[in-house]
Amino acid sequence: MTSPVSGTSSTSGSATSTTGAASAASIQTNFMNLLVAQLKNQDPLNPMDNSQMTAQLAQINTVQGIEQLNTTLQSLLGSYSDSTAMAASSLVGHGVLSSGNSLALASGVAGGGFNLASDADTVTITVTSASGQVVHQASLSDLKAGVQTFEWDGTTDAGTKAADGNYTFSVKATNAGQSVTSTPLKLSVVDGVSGGASTGTGTTLNTSSGSVSWSDVQQVL
Repeated sequence: MTSPVSGTSSTSGSATSTTGAASAASIQTNFMNLLVAQLKNQDPLNPMDNSQMTAQLAQINTVQGIEQLNTTLQSLLGSYSDSTAMAASSLVGHGVLSSGNSLALASGVAGGGFNLASDADTVTITVTSASGQVVHQASLSDLKAGVQTFEWDGTTDAGTKAADGNYTFSVKATNAGQSVTSTPLKLSVVDGVSGGASTGTGTTLNTSSGSVSWSDVQQVL
């Protein structure tokens, strides 16, 4: 196993909506009709208070402003989702690290990573077979906080070569004898991208190990 090193399609359209604008226009029209009716039928000896009219006008303007703000926010969210999907599509063919402890051994090589909450003077990686048997352990030293990567050449502790297939790994880190929080990260190869504004879902990477949310990507290799 080599020492870890610090490391760092689908198309979608913009979502637009006219519901907010139509709703605001309808409310404004109804309000003006009611206001005109009030003015026509008011008591000449007790006319409508100007302050009441001003308050009602302020209310309709507030409603219309909120409707327009919602429409603008929806448009911005759609544009952001589209740009995220476009950025994610550039990752096709690249490896990404995300939460998970799976380890795929192919052609005698496997890779993974982990995230350290703080510096660690000792990190132990334990590789386990699908049947739950420990096949390899490796100790690494003096690692900085953050994302770290590692490789396994498939050699077991018995000195033999492990068969290609799916394994899992765990990480135990300490510093001066004190436990350091560590999160295992699986390595996956991006095959495609789905989601976005056109589907109403977040951007998702389709990878060799299944779907990975764009927000869950810790590092691109």
